[in-house]
Amino acid sequence: MRYSNQGRFQQQFRFLRHQFLQDGDLPFCNILSEQTVAQALTAIETCFLDRIYPPLVTLWVFLGQVLSQDQSCRAAVARLIAHRVSRKQRPCSAETGAYCLARKRLPEKFFSEVARRTGSALETNAKEQWLWKRRRVLAYDGSTVSMPDTAKNQQAYPQPPQQKPGVGFPLARIAVFFSLSCGAVVDLGICSNAGKGHSELGMLRKLWNILLPGDVMLADRYMCAWTELVMLKKRGVDSVTRINQHRRVDFRRGRRLAKGDHVVEWPKPRKPRSIDQQTYDTLPEFLVVRETRVQVEQPGFRSTAIIIATTLLDAEEITKDDLAELYRARWNAELDLRSLKQTMQMDILRCKTPELVRKEIWTHILVYNLIRTILAQAASKHDVEPRSISFKGAIQTLEAFQPLIAIQGEHDSTHRRSLYQQLLDALATHRVADRPDRIEPRQRKRRQKKYDRMMKPRHELKRDILNGLSEN
Repeated sequence: MRYSNQGRFQQQFRFLRHQFLQDGDLPFCNILSEQTVAQALTAIETCFLDRIYPPLVTLWVFLGQVLSQDQSCRAAVARLIAHRVSRKQRPCSAETGAYCLARKRLPEKFFSEVARRTGSALETNAKEQWLWKRRRVLAYDGSTVSMPDTAKNQQAYPQPPQQKPGVGFPLARIAVFFSLSCGAVVDLGICSNAGKGHSELGMLRKLWNILLPGDVMLADRYMCAWTELVMLKKRGVDSVTRINQHRRVDFRRGRRLAKGDHVVEWPKPRKPRSIDQQTYDTLPEFLVVRETRVQVEQPGFRSTAIIIATTLLDAEEITKDDLAELYRARWNAELDLRSLKQTMQMDILRCKTPELVRKEIWTHILVYNLIRTILAQAASKHDVEPRSISFKGAIQTLEAFQPLIAIQGEHDSTHRRSLYQQLLDALATHRVADRPDRIEPRQRKRRQKKYDRMMKPRHELKRDILNGLSEN
């Protein structure tokens, strides 16, 4: 149904202004702008007649569900009931069916549009001193998330092929572009964990339209592929990656810039399966690349030499030390993924259908960008960099302020603004140090529980237990 009823559209919009910009139950004052949500609502061109769960209420409840500890639908509905009772409104049903149906009806595009627009707005308004040499740097990385073992989830996002059927959990791969200046998620891709074009490199080809001329892509060695670097260079985008482990480097060749720093030509490889013959023929015969050796030093460890490959060729404008400092900042992408998966509990999703799984992921991204926006406001107020403020400390502070904001929500606007400024001051106190060159072993210290790993599907194990009981 189209937005033919302008009055109803304005009614929903007034609810948005009341909920997000005034009440402050979720402390996102002046962050989730009216324009952002209006553009998203216009994009879906859908109007829902549900009086309890219109689109904006559904989004508001979903945000609260992501921010809660248990992330259950029951807790989200209970929070809505408490909100309605506090406003002397009739409480809605405590059953979760209506909320789940409303969440299902709301298009996935609405969640993705709001999340993308919030991240883009934050990244666009970043201060100049937060940029790297006045250029926008986007860090690219990927990871996987698991979800409930349902037939629909297994069909869309199959478990790893080396696991027996019924033993593993469905896995989805996410590929993310993070803004190095403020940590916002600029864009994200979701696909299955296996299959053609479903690697991080394949997802890069689907997401690189977000990169603009003059941008710099920062990535790990897996992204150091000739074809992709050439395609990015044709777009006016420079790249900084670690050299691929299969490529040999000889600093005796090429044009020498300094010790362990030279410019060489990478010849055109054989046509990869990812592009067609016509596109392959248009590519140049050589790619001019700068290779730089830098030392990674970590207290308590031996210094390690790594080689960086980049299309930034001007050694006077961008020195060897500048490249080393920039690549050391790539660790922030790992920290951002940790914030999403561990701090915000996105590593194990709860929804039982692929569509709801994607909506849940986008809602996590929206909450993440909103929190990053608050951190940017606190950093701007106290003249520090946003990444110097702890993300986990911000979530803890928001949870502590949330009851106070809810109680004081009915006060005048001056009082609410004062309370919000105090929130920003509290956020700025949680500082973290810059930790470049950090190396962490991918090993577990904690002992495993005494239970054996599941080697059969659960229903087969239950059947074996019942058979054993019947025999006894």
